[in-house]
Amino acid sequence: MSNTEMFTSLGISPKVVDYSEGIISELRERFEELDRVAEYNQLKIIKAMQDNRVSAACFAGTTGYGHDDMGRDTLENVYASVFHTDAAIVRGQITCGTHALAIALSANLLPGDEMLSPVGRPYDTLEEVIGIRECPCSLKEMGVTYREVDLLPDGTFDYDAIKAAINEKTKLIEIQRSKGYAQRPTFSVSQIGELIKFVKGVKPDVIVMVDNCYGEFVETIEPSDVGADMVVGSLIKNPGGGLAPIGGYICGRQDIIDRCFYRLTAPGIGSDVGASLDLNTKLYQGLFMSPTVVAGAIKGAIFAANMYERLGFKVLPNGSESRHDIIQSIELGSPERMLAFCRGVQAAAPVDSYVTPVASPIPGYDDEVVMAAGAFVQGSSIELSADGPIRPPYAIYFQGGLTWSHAKLGIMMSLQKMLDDGLVELD
Repeated sequence: MSNTEMFTSLGISPKVVDYSEGIISELRERFEELDRVAEYNQLKIIKAMQDNRVSAACFAGTTGYGHDDMGRDTLENVYASVFHTDAAIVRGQITCGTHALAIALSANLLPGDEMLSPVGRPYDTLEEVIGIRECPCSLKEMGVTYREVDLLPDGTFDYDAIKAAINEKTKLIEIQRSKGYAQRPTFSVSQIGELIKFVKGVKPDVIVMVDNCYGEFVETIEPSDVGADMVVGSLIKNPGGGLAPIGGYICGRQDIIDRCFYRLTAPGIGSDVGASLDLNTKLYQGLFMSPTVVAGAIKGAIFAANMYERLGFKVLPNGSESRHDIIQSIELGSPERMLAFCRGVQAAAPVDSYVTPVASPIPGYDDEVVMAAGAFVQGSSIELSADGPIRPPYAIYFQGGLTWSHAKLGIMMSLQKMLDDGLVELD
């Protein structure tokens, strides 16, 4: 059976196959460059593992308090080496990216301090952490104030407004690398470095934290290489490589990480406890696999951008722009198209392919959200997934794919479902 026949057996029409292959044939050179970046990052991770003497003994887990957990402690040293920081927290006790960010913020902001976002409103789930939306245990309830500076209309930093917003209370500046559910560009590491240099020039002692979710290993350098005091992310996104079943990481300056440990566990206890159970092998192997997995996900995003841009939809980034995270935004213009797109991604999944995604309320979001993901790890957005809030401009956010082949199938199936419903035309 040929590949085309296999696609047909999965419900993809020859028309969609031909359209897709025509686009992919034009992307070969670009895909080769992604493979070069992946190779660099793979070598960087191997070197970090070798330098920290990772051994088979590191894969043994611990229980209870987790005292003397060599595998856990070595893994944290590996992350610190990869991100070129003093120290790192890499723990399964961190439940998600939002949890990691909440730990980092609440550990380093005290009553009377102010947090500043110089890149506009943060991701939806941080609104309750900050207190933009009222919630018990928010930073606002703790006496921490918050300011934000919107981006300029062209998506660049408003340096004059940022300088004006920094004051004697400004303790921490949070830079969200990825676009989240906003229709704005994802920032390159170079752009983030320029912003960090600027804010440090205004206030040298300010802590700069970068929400690195979805951006790890997309480039050969990370925000911690250009002056970030702390980078934060989720292990069920890029650095977990699809193998990590839970967890988050915080890498940064030693004194900052010490405070984060005290917030994660308890004052006076810090990094000494936290059993790894049976997680170590998966966390090590996931990190090892992550550069290749990330490269496949970016290929899928570029393919999606080119496919839908040629059909007349607004995509961000566009089909030719450089990539700084794994997310592809596509403005579909209607709830019906969003739902059809998600049905396609779900139908391409190895898990729960028979399930129909529907819009529903989700904790942490104001609007109903539709999500498609047939994942081996629940909520893992390095695996093939698509989601978005049901609100204008009805943008869907596509990301992930543990392999390029799976990402390709998901995009093709999303178009097929919209064609079947008469929501798009393919000449």
